[in-house]
Amino acid sequence: MTLATADADGQPSARMLLLKSADERGFTFFSGYESRKGRELTENPRAALVFYWRPLGRQVRSRGTGATALGGRVRRVLGNAAAALARGGGGASRQSEPIESRDELEAEFRAAACAGDEAAEPDRWGGYLLEPEAIELWQHRDDRLHERLRFTRAVRGEPSASH
Repeated sequence: MTLATADADGQPSARMLLLKSADERGFTFFSGYESRKGRELTENPRAALVFYWRPLGRQVRSRGTGATALGGRVRRVLGNAAAALARGGGGASRQSEPIESRDELEAEFRAAACAGDEAAEPDRWGGYLLEPEAIELWQHRDDRLHERLRFTRAVRGEPSASH
């Protein structure tokens, strides 16, 4: 997915992230709290997400007034080699920060990856929940008369739809 944020001055920034979960509360993703996106979400918690599936000609767009940090240390059970690599990267990387050398980063990566199957992410890393105020479903049409369904959160938390 693409996550779009803006700093306190309104300067936008967008990047690709992995969606961890979606449920009735909203969309969950993980990031470094000290990264550029983490700092921007602290300064200005408004954010937007875009999911795009070109082969299907579909996208889902969502925006929310607050992407909130989920707080506390996040534990992930990671049982396979690919997940261990992801855990190592999350533990070693200080997103958006300069590094002294690639060797230093790789040494930190190896140490984090060897921490065990239920290693906790560092305190500087955790989850965010974007609670959408609007979700738009978009379907491409060759005649350029694309189909859109927009759902907005009503005052009482009940969704409403528009075309």
